[in-house]
Amino acid sequence: MSDAPEVVPTRIEVCDRRLDPVVAGAPQLERLCTGARWSEGPVWMHEDDSLLWSDIPNDRILRWSAHDGMSVWRAGVEFTNGHTREHNGALLHCSHGLRAVYRTRGDGAPEILADRFEGRRLNSPNDIVVKSDGTIWFTDPPYGIVIPEEGHPGISELGDCYVFRLDPRTGALTKLTDVVEEPNGLAFSPDETLLYVSDTSAALRTDGSGNHCIWVFDVREGHQLANGRVFAVVAPGLADGFRLDERGRIYTSSLDSVQIYDPDATLLGKIHVPEKIGNLTFGGYARDQLYIAASTSIYRLRLATRGIQRP
Repeated sequence: MSDAPEVVPTRIEVCDRRLDPVVAGAPQLERLCTGARWSEGPVWMHEDDSLLWSDIPNDRILRWSAHDGMSVWRAGVEFTNGHTREHNGALLHCSHGLRAVYRTRGDGAPEILADRFEGRRLNSPNDIVVKSDGTIWFTDPPYGIVIPEEGHPGISELGDCYVFRLDPRTGALTKLTDVVEEPNGLAFSPDETLLYVSDTSAALRTDGSGNHCIWVFDVREGHQLANGRVFAVVAPGLADGFRLDERGRIYTSSLDSVQIYDPDATLLGKIHVPEKIGNLTFGGYARDQLYIAASTSIYRLRLATRGIQRP
């Protein structure tokens, strides 16, 4: 049996009283495990109540469950970053090392779904979501080819960074937008009429310049993006990865906290975390537990809301 979670000092900063119902009952922040170098891409596995996530510089996928604690799920995974699941339960992975999106089922070998666009290699797929129609949407910034510990050195054959849509039934890969300079996290609104995409172009600039924002796009006819505009500027740090709850509130990573935004872009508040946050996801039987991948550790906070069930 694993060690009990460690309750850490919990500070929830309320900026707007509309946050009160979400944090009702004074929830406590728990550190579930530690020992990674840079945690990213958490995904909840409901079959065995476990969490999988990437430890990118160590080139491995880690696993945590209340029964088993933390373990190495797979090593030598070609520097995976974001993960999600298809409706049939298959796992999808963004691989910096392979410059690809690939699928795994059980203990089977990786199945490459997309590694080229119009004959040119992708940059380094970063984060990924599955729409209700089964199509796969992902971002493709350059980090795996320009940060040595996050992939393999290389050059951009595309010459730009895009958000892509993949139809797994036909294999068709479509470029959706190049408006976001270095697209990173992404998520749909509950009704899928909006797509949110973060821009982390400041990540590679030592002077702190670049973008620290989340964009939002209208989803037209279920497969096109239009009317891109900045939804929110996130500081300190970057809006790396984020998720939405059933009411459309956005929970985003930043340097010092999970920042929570109303759909009208009002900052509702912050859940302060002791480490820099890479990404997060909802999990647990009721999808009311927020799992936070923050640098070396995984944290959890139980909220009075539910994450979107997709897929």
